[in-house]
Formats: sequence, structure tokens, C-alpha cells
Amino acid sequence: MMVDGPAPPVSPTIQRSFLRQYFLLTLLAVGFTALIIRAGYLQFVMTDYLQAQGDARYQRVIETKATRGVIFDRHGEVLAVSTPVDSVWAHPPTLLYEGHSWEELSKLLATPVAKLKELATAQQDREFVYLKRHLSPPLTKKVMALDIPGVGLKREYRRYYPGGPVFGQVLGFTDIDDVGQEGLERVYNESLTGQHGKARVLRDRMGHIVEAMEQINPPVNGEDLSITLDARIQYLAYRHLSSAVKEHKAKSGSAVVLDLTNGDILAMVNQPNFNPNNRNDLKPDHFRNRAVTDVFEPGSTIKPFTVAMALQSRLLVPDTRIDTTPGVMQIGRNQVRDGRDYGLLTVSRVIMKSSNVGAAKIAMMAKPQKLLNVLRDVGFGSTPNIEFQGMVPGLVPQRELKRIEHATLAFGYGLSCTALQLVRAYTALATNGRLLSPRLIKGHIPEATRQVFRPELVKQVTHMLELAVSEQGTGSTAQVSRYRIAGKTGTAHKIIDGAYAKDRYRSLFVGYGPVTNPRLVMAVVIDDPRGEHYYGGKVAAPVFSKVMSGALRLLNVPPDREPPKTASTGGEA
Repeated sequence: MMVDGPAPPVSPTIQRSFLRQYFLLTLLAVGFTALIIRAGYLQFVMTDYLQAQGDARYQRVIETKATRGVIFDRHGEVLAVSTPVDSVWAHPPTLLYEGHSWEELSKLLATPVAKLKELATAQQDREFVYLKRHLSPPLTKKVMALDIPGVGLKREYRRYYPGGPVFGQVLGFTDIDDVGQEGLERVYNESLTGQHGKARVLRDRMGHIVEAMEQINPPVNGEDLSITLDARIQYLAYRHLSSAVKEHKAKSGSAVVLDLTNGDILAMVNQPNFNPNNRNDLKPDHFRNRAVTDVFEPGSTIKPFTVAMALQSRLLVPDTRIDTTPGVMQIGRNQVRDGRDYGLLTVSRVIMKSSNVGAAKIAMMAKPQKLLNVLRDVGFGSTPNIEFQGMVPGLVPQRELKRIEHATLAFGYGLSCTALQLVRAYTALATNGRLLSPRLIKGHIPEATRQVFRPELVKQVTHMLELAVSEQGTGSTAQVSRYRIAGKTGTAHKIIDGAYAKDRYRSLFVGYGPVTNPRLVMAVVIDDPRGEHYYGGKVAAPVFSKVMSGALRLLNVPPDREPPKTASTGGEA
């Protein structure tokens, strides 16, 4: 039986234990509450700041490369294309911290260990440094197989030129960052490059991309470029020009082939050349597209225009006789000379024999301005309307000419031009008197043709130029089997140290064919031949013959001359 009564008193020890528990629970509650408040503060108040700090450490906005446009020839053959390659890069702090032996890496990259360490040390406050760029796939596999912390690969693009030196001066080349440096690569760099994009990625502490998070701006690939060159004719011209320059020990040479139906440049080659695929042996002097940058005095190739001026002015007719006796013409203290005394020549034979005296006498039938106007009308002194860096207009005298200057202008001294200008001028003789505008980019609308000469006049001059390529003319080596060819040789003294050198020449030939319906016009210029021959008929004309022969057949141009008859053998063929 229980008896009610007062509770027994709590001992002081138990009371203190309760107080401690209460205090600890209170302390835990306060701490837990503080953690909740702090978590809420970080979660809701500091979100943007913390996210930005995390992003700053691990997120990066990187550039995504656009693919450079492809360059094609007129038939769609690839002339320049960017191919993917890998470059080896490193995260300098990681590379230095890990302290790995770099001997194998040094061997694979063909870079001394000391240079690798120096590079990493100098860039240790950065996150990225290239160790070696544009490696072959087998080599990059070996590098990554080393599994060195802080070393990775970056995908890039390298420009490749399947034609090598054949198209070198026309196409130019790009630098290691795929930016155009010379030629069409430089002129059309902006459209070929396109627009690089941007992407946000997540990197680890060694700089490797862990995750591609989002594409901020997608890359826009570069535009393709189609040019008028015909790779087949370009190879043909390159091969024969190279052989001639080598055979005649010349300093340089250029050749241009133009389509008379539309002004398209089908071939443009130069010597010496360079290979844009070999970045280790680039010589700036070889980059020049000499066909549009180097000027020269065109010599006797101007004589047809001298005659055309006289015919246009109705000062003579093709059968007018010009007395070139005794092969020397005295003008004040100066003389104009022929190779020998040709005596009495018709105008046609002045061209066929390339008489300087005859050309000078024809020119001096009119005032100098008449000839100067004709030369300007056919494009001398003005730059062809194509986009190419370094193009020059050449020179046609603007001042009043002295008598000797008037005489020598008749056979190509006292003015200067490029190989492309010379080809353009001859289009006025090959197309019934219409001057064509050369075109290098397919799709570009060329300038309207201009009527420079009367069609009947052009037929007369063409007949003279056909005689110049006959067996009796100076350009007989320019003949093409089964085709009638019209053309003119030129052999001009070079200017050395301000004076004409007696034994330094420039050899030229310009011509077109087939005569009945001209399709191609071509100029060959060979500078400073130092071999056995130096005349244009011996040095430049054979190049014309070989290239024109192949080009006409490649284009399926019908022959306009009967094959030579052969003696009957008495049996059936």
C-alpha cells in the first residue's frame, strides 16, 4: 500500500547533469539552426557569386574553329584544303609539379628537354602552352601513350596543297594558324576563313576538357573558292617552262594561257617556284607571282601594234614597201639596227623578219601620240581587273617623246608591262579587235569587251603574225602540228644599273591559235637566259609550241590545218 507524501529531493549531481544536457542540446540546436541559416544564405543569397567562382575555376569559353574553305580549279579538282591535325599542349603548373621525366617526350617532339622545361617555367602562371604543333596522327598517339599529367592534344587544321609548287605563286599559302599569307589565300582570306564560334566547356584541374556544356556561337565554315585555272594545262605549262628555264640557265620565267572565249586564265606559272606544303624552306623571293608583279620591256612583241596603228590610221596597207637598207637607221647620234640588211620589205615581211628599222619607219609616219594611244587602248599602263596583291600597271610614257624614243617605242623599248598585260593586249588581235578582260575567279563578271581595232585590220595583222611563225619567220619553232598559229617573238636587252646590257636579254613569245577560230592566247617570258641561245625564237617559242599543242588537244579544239602529205608506199594503209 502506497502512502502519499512529498517527493524525495533531487540530488545536486542529477540536477547538474540535466543542466549540461540542456545546454548541449541548446548549443546543438543553435549550431544546427546556424548551419541551416548559412546553407540557406549560400543557397539563395550567394548563389550567383558562388556559381561564378566555380565557373571561374572550372568553366572556360573556348573558340571553336571554323573550317577554311576549299579552293578548286575550274573542273572541281581540289587545289587547297584544310585537313585536321593535332597539336600537343601542356598545363605548365601541372607539368612542373608532377616532375615526370621528359626524356621520351623530348625525343618524340624533337625538342631538347631543357627547352621544354624552360617553356613550362616561363609560362607557369598560365593554363595553356603549345609544346609542338601539327603532328602526324601516329606521333600524337605515341605522345599520349606516355600518359604524362598536364599534357594533352588540341585539334587544329593544316592547309594542304595537292599540286605543290605547280600552283604555288597563284594560291600562296597560310601560316600555322591557317591564316592566308600570300596569293589568293591572302586576297580572299576573310571569306575563306569564315567565322569562328564559341563554346562553354568544363575543364579539370589539369586543363583537360571534361564536358562540353553549351555551344554559344556555332562556327560558320569558310566559303569555297573556284578559280579559272585548268589543272591539266597548269601542269603542262609548269613542266615545259621549268625545263626551258633549266635548259637555258635562265634567272626566271613566266607563262600565261588565256581562254579567248571568256577571258578565263587557264594557266599562270612561274620559275623559280616554291612548295607551299614545305614550311621549312620558304624563300620570300620565290613567293612572287611574276606574271603579274614583274615588269619588263616587251621588245619586238610590240611591233604588231605599231603596224596596227598605221593600218588604223590608213597610212599604209600590208603590201606597202618599207626600205630598210642598209639595216641601220641613223637618228641624231643614235642608231636603230637590224640583225642584217633586209633591203626592201613589205609591211607584212617587216613583221615576219622582225625588222627594227622597218618598225621604226612605220611608227614615224605618224606622231608619237598615235602609237601611245594604241598602246593604252590595248591595256598597257593599266592593271588588269583581277584581285591579286602586288599587281603593277607597268609604264606607258606620258611626256613628249624624243625622235629616238619614238623610234624605239615601235619595237618595244621605253614602255614596260607584265606577262598578263601582254596576253591581254594580244586578245585585241585574236578576237576581231575586241579587248578582253582577264578573269581568275569563276563567277566574277568580267569587264565588258572594248572594240579597239577594225575586224578587217585584225585579219591583216593576224596574217602577218602567221607569216612570222612560218619557216621563213623568226618564230618557226612556235608551230603546232595540225593547227595554224599566229604569234611574235621578242628579244629585248635588259637594263642593268640604269643602262642596256649588251649581253643580257629577255626572251619572249606571244601567240594565239587556231587562226581560223582562235581559242587560246599565250605569252612566254624567260628572263636572262645564259645558255647557248637567247633569241625569243630559240628560247621562248618552243615552250609556247609544246604547251599550246597539249592545251588545244586537251580542250578538244578541232585542227584547222591539213596534216602533211606522206609519200605513197604502194600498199594499203
